[in-house]
Amino acid sequence: MSISVGDGPDDRFQVRTTADSHFSWIRTRLSVERTLMSWVRTAVSLIGFGFTIVQFFERLQGMQGVAPAAHPHAPRYMGLALIGSGVLVLIISALQYRRVVRYLWSDPFHALAGSKANSTMEPVARQTPLLAVILALVLIGVFAFGAVLLRMV
Repeated sequence: MSISVGDGPDDRFQVRTTADSHFSWIRTRLSVERTLMSWVRTAVSLIGFGFTIVQFFERLQGMQGVAPAAHPHAPRYMGLALIGSGVLVLIISALQYRRVVRYLWSDPFHALAGSKANSTMEPVARQTPLLAVILALVLIGVFAFGAVLLRMV
């Protein structure tokens, strides 16, 4: 069975429902999951490193015998930038993930996914526990950003 993907005579490709194309679809789906996990790992590093920079330099300035910093607020600005970019990375990667998964589950690929067009399992199959983790990390990142920002005032 072959399904054309596209609207006109210049269709980009055809979807063939064979075992090898089904397993290719599965590999692509798992690749999207791995990519999202990589983005989450990067975002957690950014948020953690930003918060650590702020804490380290704050404690360093409070130590005896340490010369005062030329730019005392620079570590906070750097920390805020890293925390903010970590939260932004989480949001963008989650949106990108949802868009790609929606594409993989679109009509031309239902046969490859091994589901029927009216399957009740389809919405469940699109979800990943990683989205809940991302939501929790966004909340933690926003809290960390607010904590650093409020201590600055």
